[in-house]
Amino acid sequence: MEHAPAWLTNSLIYLGAAVFAVPLAKYLGLGSIIGYLAAGIAIGPWGLGLVTNVEDILHFAEFGVVLMLFLIGLELEPRRLWSMRRPIFGWGSAQVLGCTALLFAAGLAFGIGWKISLVAALGLALSSTAIALQVMGERNLLPTSSGQAGFSILLFQDVAAIPILALVPLLGAFSEPNAGSVPASRALEAIKIIAVIGGIVLGGRLALRPLLRWIAKSKTPEIFTAASLLLVVAIAALMQLVGLSMALGAFLAGVLLAESEYRRELETDIEPFKGLLLGLFFIAVGMSIDFGVLMASPLQMAVIVVVFLALKGATIWFLAVRIGLPLQERPVFTLLLAQGGEFAFVVFQAAAGARVFPAETASLLIGAVAISMLLSPLLLVAIDRLLLPRWANCNVAQLDEISEQQHAPVIIAGFGRYGQIIGRMLTAQGIASTVLDHDAEMIEAARTFGYKVFYGDATRLDLLRTAGAQTAKILVVAVDDKDQSLAIVDLAREHFPHLELVARSRDVTHWNQLRDRGVMRVERELFESSLRSARTVLEVLGFAPHDARRQAMRFRRHNIALFEKMYEHRQDRAQMIAVAKQGRQQLEEQMAQERAEAEQRRRENEDRAPGWDR
Repeated sequence: MEHAPAWLTNSLIYLGAAVFAVPLAKYLGLGSIIGYLAAGIAIGPWGLGLVTNVEDILHFAEFGVVLMLFLIGLELEPRRLWSMRRPIFGWGSAQVLGCTALLFAAGLAFGIGWKISLVAALGLALSSTAIALQVMGERNLLPTSSGQAGFSILLFQDVAAIPILALVPLLGAFSEPNAGSVPASRALEAIKIIAVIGGIVLGGRLALRPLLRWIAKSKTPEIFTAASLLLVVAIAALMQLVGLSMALGAFLAGVLLAESEYRRELETDIEPFKGLLLGLFFIAVGMSIDFGVLMASPLQMAVIVVVFLALKGATIWFLAVRIGLPLQERPVFTLLLAQGGEFAFVVFQAAAGARVFPAETASLLIGAVAISMLLSPLLLVAIDRLLLPRWANCNVAQLDEISEQQHAPVIIAGFGRYGQIIGRMLTAQGIASTVLDHDAEMIEAARTFGYKVFYGDATRLDLLRTAGAQTAKILVVAVDDKDQSLAIVDLAREHFPHLELVARSRDVTHWNQLRDRGVMRVERELFESSLRSARTVLEVLGFAPHDARRQAMRFRRHNIALFEKMYEHRQDRAQMIAVAKQGRQQLEEQMAQERAEAEQRRRENEDRAPGWDR
């Protein structure tokens, strides 16, 4: 492809690497971020060497982080952001100042000069907004206490980046002959910063909504998408012009538009670009890892990475304890904030340009940050598999298992959303039931509302005996987990064959597995509620209530009969699909014929001459 344009070649390389590496990483259970980083290493200067202009790609891909902060800002109304001012400036300042102080002290202890130690500490104290927010989004952690605390700290770090960048040239200016002119230039920069932020706030309040409204009236979706991107690009350019964080400016613009009527449309238009550019950013981080520096000073690099992760992690863990985060949330919270951040690249490059330290030192520190960002997703997998399962029940109320012999005619295994309805209906009819569940928190909540629920795992034979399985008539299997459900059925079939089993199925496969075990009373958990919603839709569309009910009941009978036919071919997927298609086609044809006959009768009645009965 010697004569192919550069954009075509680069697009082929980046997309090919991402499409291959990310699904493979997800399949191995490593997460998408590791896939992107591995793709970057593979195609970068120290891999296959397919890409060499790493810095240009990294700067361009940082726009993905900018778009992500803009979208997060759209989710935060100004009132909500104001309510978070204390955690942002309280916890955020504690994290940045605490980590900086420890890392600065460690640098001095290793005999490093105070200026290098200070800049290194300030840069390493920052965390990766891109990786942290991506992981929080994938795990749905943002609404949790650890997610809110992490977001507040990350937001403060973006604010703190402003004085950090302003400090770096001052440190380099101590040795410059014209240092006296620095205060005047700094004052001018401060005025520019205030003017730009004020312009964004006023423009967002006064001009953006009318402008978006005017663009929307053109009824050209592609122009509205272009306007959305232009808005973010323009604000990022303004912030970059005065030396501020582009991501912070985009976040501020998002907050100002959070209450606008175009909020959802902006989110929909920008979301695909954010995902692609974030992926490109992670690829660029992988490419930016300088394995030459790592091979030249492996021991020094290892010491920097281990020391800064350990000191930073200890500080953040202590902060998590003071915040009051649950024990199960602290490891992920600590790891996501302990890693280095993309903004450290900018700080260290600026420090090298200002001659605070040599370029070799900057490369070493940038390499340490990049390696920490590479290690973070791997450590996250280790935490998920080794640590969190052991801590799952820590600080959770421990209840005594069922010990007194029960004699109720009905046993309900599982008292979640499904089992609760069954139990309440039996209670309303004056029928006693023994309820078992192994979720201590749910049991405590149920007992608060006056329900009698016993703590116990229904897959244990001894607990089923104590629950009265030998004398009970019915066992209701209402647990969420499919494997646990099948284990309970197997246990009951083997040891208590007299029990009538009523089971809940999660899907078609689960339904078939229960039927294979001889359970004939199987209810699909969403089937009846979905039918009721379908009836409501028909009624809203103008169907008479009795007609809508008749159509729903007809569909119900047909679907149950179809399931029985499909069950006979459960081992032959192709035949089962053919039976399902044939059944659906027959139902549609029958209903179409009935509609035509009803329409014909209506027309005949209209054409009849008026008589004594009309």
